[in-house]
Amino acid sequence: MLDILTLKNEDKIAPQLGPQEAFLMTDADIAIYGGAAGGGKTYALLLEPLRHIDNPDFGAVIFRRDAVQITNEGGLFDTSFSIYSQIEGLPKLSPHRQWTFPSGSTITFNHLHNEYDVNDWQGAQIPLIGYDELTHFEESQFWYMLSRNRSMCGVKPYVRATCNPDADSWVAELVAWWIDQDTGYPIPERSGIIRYFVRVDSKMIWADTRQELINDYPGLIPKSFTFIPATLDDNVILINNDPEYRANLMALSRVERERLLMGNWKIKHSAGTYFPTECVQIISAIPTDVTMWVRRWDLAATEPSEVNPSPSATASVLMGRRSNGRLVIADGISLRKPANIIRDVILNTAQQDRAFHKRVTTVIPQDPGQAGKDQSASLIAHLYGYIVKAVRETGPKATRAEPLSAQWQAGNVDIVEGFWNRDYLREMASFPSEEKTTHDDYVDASSGAFLEVVAGTRDIDRWRALAT
Repeated sequence: MLDILTLKNEDKIAPQLGPQEAFLMTDADIAIYGGAAGGGKTYALLLEPLRHIDNPDFGAVIFRRDAVQITNEGGLFDTSFSIYSQIEGLPKLSPHRQWTFPSGSTITFNHLHNEYDVNDWQGAQIPLIGYDELTHFEESQFWYMLSRNRSMCGVKPYVRATCNPDADSWVAELVAWWIDQDTGYPIPERSGIIRYFVRVDSKMIWADTRQELINDYPGLIPKSFTFIPATLDDNVILINNDPEYRANLMALSRVERERLLMGNWKIKHSAGTYFPTECVQIISAIPTDVTMWVRRWDLAATEPSEVNPSPSATASVLMGRRSNGRLVIADGISLRKPANIIRDVILNTAQQDRAFHKRVTTVIPQDPGQAGKDQSASLIAHLYGYIVKAVRETGPKATRAEPLSAQWQAGNVDIVEGFWNRDYLREMASFPSEEKTTHDDYVDASSGAFLEVVAGTRDIDRWRALAT
């Protein structure tokens, strides 16, 4: 069990009773904690390495999928200050966020954005590997990094992770034994029970005891595993400090509310659940009380052909925020043209937007890598004299769509009547879809427009809107 740390001012650093304490008590080789929002997951993960900080050779690495998720307001690094600064930890910002303690032990925060980023860890030995939001990582990343989970410091190597439910994630299969497959909810009496596995040709073989696997698979060494679910109800400190947080989760769409508030591992979106047509109102004219306009583009440059008769389209929406808090979508564009024509359309649209709506921010996506930076820089130069910015898209499409989906389902979105409505609503209603002929270009443009409208020009607010 984690020793309680008593500080000079007699405050204590300790887990909360219940699932958080159980997570810090388990001796499983691999333990996953959480399965809902607000369960104190990040705090528990940050507490875990403290038991070893007097060991000068100990080092822990806690990963997030993207670097920006480490430095988000109230995120991993922010939260670590409330703990590590009280026990003489020394923070370091470059090249990666890291804490060093008087003994010489370290806790490092890093990211694995691309699948091949694991190659940067060849030769590493990490006694404790942590993952904040494990479902964001690729399965291949997890199993490769397990090979880096080794130790020469006297600490038996182990892995700790947190997550929210994701029915389509590989993690859902990993924790399936702990989940009621009919309801999707965790089975309370199985919480924290340790099981054992070996992997044979990438297939998981499970048993209730280590000896069973040793008998059946001689030569293989079983690993122990457990899952400990937690929800907002288990985080008394958060409930007391922010009683309105439950209302925030209740305001989510039905599917996201089941996932993040109730911890449901089986529920998932189907076509029509994100943006049901009946939840929006068609209005005849643009309201006069719009306080902010954003034109968001989702770019493509492939023309229809015999081989590909229905490629992705360049799509754009003009979204406004009204003084009463409602959203209005005033215009939609969808076209499949070559890049040079797209550039001219974007410029002409910016001219029209300024003529009709005065101050409009044009937002274009920036793909990762130097080519993406060059493309966005060229477009910004092409739009000289207009308010324009490039935003890097990160994370799954469904995650980016969730904030707008919640407002849409709450009836807070109006759409101005126009010839484009039919195609727009049809595409929005069909999201998500596994059909290759179904597109989500309007969805990407609309989701990006909403994040810009709600966040203004502050990147940190945009990430906060995506946080769960």
